[in-house]
Amino acid sequence: MDVELHQMDPADPSDRSVLIEFLTTNRFPFHVSSTPTRDAIEQRIDAGAFSAPEHALLRVDVDGAPAGIVVLDDLDDDAPMIDVRLAERSRGQGIGTVLVRVLADHVFAAFPEVTRIEAQTRDDNVAMRAALVRNGWVKEAHYRRTWPVDGGAPRDSVAYGLLREDHLTGTTTPFLSDDQPTV
Repeated sequence: MDVELHQMDPADPSDRSVLIEFLTTNRFPFHVSSTPTRDAIEQRIDAGAFSAPEHALLRVDVDGAPAGIVVLDDLDDDAPMIDVRLAERSRGQGIGTVLVRVLADHVFAAFPEVTRIEAQTRDDNVAMRAALVRNGWVKEAHYRRTWPVDGGAPRDSVAYGLLREDHLTGTTTPFLSDDQPTV
């Protein structure tokens, strides 16, 4: 499976159209808005939600065919956050695991000041959580009932991180917790 990332520019009419089409023709059950509207997406684009220098928008191609998008947020920080969205037809095929590795390769190569990458997802997004762990990401936090759900009760949010040195060496630095109080 060949997974490639291609830079998109939301100011370019063609890329803007591709982004809007992708987000309005797929359902994203684990995102805050599972079925974003065209108006909501256009407002986000116009507000700079996908634009440099704080953000990067990438098209995901698998074996030469478009399969998803990735947004890198907080690029003005040394620890950007990833937002991964695969097309419905591309889910359940192991693409996410390969994509997470390719994405880490890209971020650490393209942004030398980045020391770590972060991801957050809902507690019930088992596929994404597994893809992160398979690629050496470490669970660093579990936030109770903080993820808004369209028309439902909030879900738990789970945060993961990947250190540059862990990615480059293929190791995983464990998360050390000192939360065991002594009485």
